[in-house]
Amino acid sequence: MLRSVAVIALDDVAAFELGVVAEVFGTDRTVDGFPGYRFDVCTADGGPVRSRSGFLLTPTADLAPVDDADLVAVPAHSGDTAVPEPVLAALRRAADRGAWLLSVCSGAFVLGRAGLLDGRDCTTHWRHVDELQEQFPTARVHCNSLYVQDGRLLTSAGTAAGIDACLHLVRQEHGSAVATRLARRMVVPPHRDGGQAQYVEAPIPAAPEAPTLEPVLEWLMGHLDRAVTVDELAARAQMAPRTFARRFRAETGTTPHDWLTNQRVLLARRLLEDTTLSVENVADRAGFGDAATLRHHFTRRVGTTPQAYRTTFRERVDARPAPVRRR
Repeated sequence: MLRSVAVIALDDVAAFELGVVAEVFGTDRTVDGFPGYRFDVCTADGGPVRSRSGFLLTPTADLAPVDDADLVAVPAHSGDTAVPEPVLAALRRAADRGAWLLSVCSGAFVLGRAGLLDGRDCTTHWRHVDELQEQFPTARVHCNSLYVQDGRLLTSAGTAAGIDACLHLVRQEHGSAVATRLARRMVVPPHRDGGQAQYVEAPIPAAPEAPTLEPVLEWLMGHLDRAVTVDELAARAQMAPRTFARRFRAETGTTPHDWLTNQRVLLARRLLEDTTLSVENVADRAGFGDAATLRHHFTRRVGTTPQAYRTTFRERVDARPAPVRRR
């Protein structure tokens, strides 16, 4: 049973991410029947560290509590912050004795430097997943997960995803009823659907630089609602279909179908955010034809359904006019 938690704070620690762990495990709610924990904020030498917001944070201890904590958490910090060797050694000892290890956002890089991500499933903020994979090539980095559990290693994406990961751990250690009550107390959902892809900023781009196909791609960007075939596009480019397909992959890095589907999903996201069109009408405007086809491709690429995406992201103001339909 989880009874003690140690949070390791490095220089330039992110206050919110540290606060997430403190809110879930460091706030005494035992009077209301919630589990209680011994909670320590630790630094390498027991001295204060500066937060990313500029204020000094005074810890409760040095690294001593890490050696017997049931959970050791590492919140986000600047990627270029030096990690003292005693911190890495303490994390390795915690892993060796079977403690839970939790990172929030870029805290995953600290676990990686300790060698704890090698051959393991993990994640971090979507802006850092490529860098995490590059620095730790044997790690299995999941780019679209809010959090990932591999044994007793739990890594989470940015900011609020740390809440999701902490509640997941409470659910495992204390059961769903406790986790749900705690989420209600914190006024957060006990579980969020979808992955990080729905939070990645994705404006509809201009047609890519493609010397041969630029006129065709520009035409496609203005006619995403039209049903088109490779043969039709090849004819517009004045090429044979096979030649067109080869040239398309060479200049865009993907197939005509995959490229077009991606652009249509991007347009659907914009329409869901900015208009009050029904999902059926969004499917039609974005070239999917019907809501079922939109839902299929949208869920595969964004990680959530069109309706759930709209509920999360649509601006709560008068919607802007829908883009003009061109034929």
